Amino acid sequence: MTTNILFAAKAERWTTYEQPLTKSLTDTGINFDLRTEFAPEEVDYIVYAPNSEVQDFTPYTRLRAVLNLWAGVEDVVGNETLKVPLTRMVDHGLTQGMIEWVMGHTLRYHLGIDGHIHGQDGLWRNEAPPLAQDRKVTVLGLGALGAAVAQALAGLGFDVTGWSRSAKEIDSVRCENGPEGLRAALSEAEIVVLLLPNTPATENTLNAETLALMPRGACIINPGRGPLIDDDALLAALDSGQIAHATLDVFRIEPLPAEHPYWAHPKVTVTPHIASETRASTASQVIAENIRRDLDGEPLLHVVDRSLGY
Repeated sequence: MTTNILFAAKAERWTTYEQPLTKSLTDTGINFDLRTEFAPEEVDYIVYAPNSEVQDFTPYTRLRAVLNLWAGVEDVVGNETLKVPLTRMVDHGLTQGMIEWVMGHTLRYHLGIDGHIHGQDGLWRNEAPPLAQDRKVTVLGLGALGAAVAQALAGLGFDVTGWSRSAKEIDSVRCENGPEGLRAALSEAEIVVLLLPNTPATENTLNAETLALMPRGACIINPGRGPLIDDDALLAALDSGQIAHATLDVFRIEPLPAEHPYWAHPKVTVTPHIASETRASTASQVIAENIRRDLDGEPLLHVVDRSLGY
């Protein structure tokens, strides 16, 4: 029997994914038909980008699972027409890209690299940075990406605290949870990395109150989601010196409008949502393996718990 797989995403995604996904599915031995168009009642699996034209899953009466191309699922979990399992993308390439990006910007702040790049004024300042073990870094969000980043930072020697809404345990990372845990995690954080999902409960996690908890002169790195930060509160904290600098990769509106104050602010680094990107070659292997597992009666990997909202 042929397994019908609908690729539901923008046309440019199909151009990128057609060959690697076809190869990965072939390598699993699945008898499949992969297309961008099917009669809905003929579809077994949907490889899915939340910004695709498929928004109503009701006609897909034979559907077994939706396999998300993105790590973020907040634009899908609330869809009441989706009655089958939804999996998030957990891909080695995406994870490694995030680790590298966060590590680079953490080391930039830790080592004071900007001071050397922009401070070539002829003065010899013989001031060495502290060792990583003496630098406190907090990672907000301990899902697949957050946990991997926290462990990588700890592996380099940083004093790492992680925070999540529910209790977690991660080797070499001090884990906090809940409202009081958030206060504790921020109170000593010299560098904060945001990798929380975007949900009503996480919106404005960094606001005037929580920014004030951080040590004066702390730095923020946000490759997670734009709404995690109250923009006005962050700009005020930057202007007052409470926050020394912020590197922001994600925003409430993307592309970030040219008139947005972040672009011109001397204490903000804007990057254009490049912290981590799903790599078609490795993501295709993840998708193909999950379909094989389901067809063979094995549990799907990385199934989203929609009761939690993410």
